[in-house]
Amino acid sequence: MATPAFTLYGAPGSGATPVYAALSLIGAPVKLVDVAPWEGDSEREKLDPVNPMRQVPVLVLPSGEVMTESAAILIWLADRYPEAGLAPGPGDPARAQFLRWMAFVSGAIYAMYWVRDDPSRLADSPEAEAVVADRSAERIAQCWRIMDAQMPRGTRYLLGDRLGVLDLYVTVVSRWQPRRLRFYREAPRMAEVVRRVDAEPRLVQSWEARYPFSAGWETDGP
Repeated sequence: MATPAFTLYGAPGSGATPVYAALSLIGAPVKLVDVAPWEGDSEREKLDPVNPMRQVPVLVLPSGEVMTESAAILIWLADRYPEAGLAPGPGDPARAQFLRWMAFVSGAIYAMYWVRDDPSRLADSPEAEAVVADRSAERIAQCWRIMDAQMPRGTRYLLGDRLGVLDLYVTVVSRWQPRRLRFYREAPRMAEVVRRVDAEPRLVQSWEARYPFSAGWETDGP
């Protein structure tokens, strides 16, 4: 009998990408449903049956239960499959910092893209939209600097010597605007880690399928 699959909603390069990478490392079967809610109502409507917020990622578990929120999904997967070693366990001394930084990336950085995807959500003129875009980019850069300054030194990955879901999360979100070149400048410690994750042999097919390294992908954006 075939192992029941997860169903993952989200477009390539979206917040579903680190979830797909985690599922790949776990070796869990997954069915992909491509949907890009930032492209308009016709796309957002595809999410109505699974997420009234009309946002991705959405992960439907083999049981039929629905999960949303990228950080929550990644933490749940790491805890559900401890043999994959993707997060410090509840009794691990690194657990507190793991939870802290997963929540930080989600709440302080990822959340900024709700307005960056469509500045008119908070601005009522082109001039105001430009201000929102500029200031949100500065806020994201500031948050990366703050996180980078508090990362441990001398480890291969952010919290130790094993690749985990926090590394996957930062690696994907750091590719979004204002793009990787600025991230490298703002967060030189984490820059070493994300380059290592980019090149992880176990993730070659995952990146190729869901977030390929196309020409100019590191270039600064607005």
